Amino acid sequence: MSRRAAVLGHPISHSKSPALHRAAYAKLGLDIDYSAIDVTVERLPAFMAGLQAQDNWCGLSVTMPLKTAMVDEVDEVRGAGSHLGVINTVAFEATEHGVRRVGHNTDVAGIVQAVRNAGVKERPSSAILGGGGTSAAAIAALHELGSGHVDVYVRDAGRAAEAKAAAAAVGLSVQLRPMTEAAEGIAGADLVISTLPPRAADSIAAGLDRLPDDVKRPDDGKRPDDVWGVLLDVAYDPWPSRIAEVWHSRGGVVVPGLEMLLYQAVEQIRLFSGAEVTADVIDVMCDSVGLPRRVY
Repeated sequence: MSRRAAVLGHPISHSKSPALHRAAYAKLGLDIDYSAIDVTVERLPAFMAGLQAQDNWCGLSVTMPLKTAMVDEVDEVRGAGSHLGVINTVAFEATEHGVRRVGHNTDVAGIVQAVRNAGVKERPSSAILGGGGTSAAAIAALHELGSGHVDVYVRDAGRAAEAKAAAAAVGLSVQLRPMTEAAEGIAGADLVISTLPPRAADSIAAGLDRLPDDVKRPDDGKRPDDVWGVLLDVAYDPWPSRIAEVWHSRGGVVVPGLEMLLYQAVEQIRLFSGAEVTADVIDVMCDSVGLPRRVY
């Protein structure tokens, strides 16, 4: 019997997850049909209830705006998602008592692998743009990378509850700062993670473009003060984003959101299928979305 998996979100037509998952399952020789389904927060409970009568589901990828709401629709949350209160993955596990829906957060692993692949070292000075659900995963990832503090730039501090809760959960010092200060503030960071929606960082990009050519970063002995750090922009459509273009023009390293999507999908495929995702599988996943193949 063919199994089913899908990515849920609203809107969802832009998602690259189907291409990544389908390429992997074809390479692995697995009969798993993976689709994209538009689901709003309001419709999520009814959608999940409707799956109870279907026994061929093996997994769900969860994107905005469902990452927090999905926590209430699963039987158990494991790993990073259990203390973040934010999940992007639901694995359907068969037990002697029936199917259990288990929530996970593979965004954390996706961020860590993506920035490490770009050369980010341990204990980077860090900044995050945005305070929503993805920022929670970014905070947990920074904790794994050894950061002790992060500046989180938000438009409304009252809507940064997920970021603050994540920082408290992992024991990371966090300072909320106004988005109007972001351009100058992030210019000195080793690692910047933008969790903002497409085009939402355009005004920050304009501010970066106006910074003087001789802008300096604090001298912490880790890298020259005239070298910009790494920017991960989780928004990947359209690409390149304006902030990515400006960051690259100033000499910084840009990590496209597709890199994070790739690595979080690798973890999802393992959870959905139980298969080992080897280098040749990752290579066809890269091919499916136009990413360069990995160098091992």
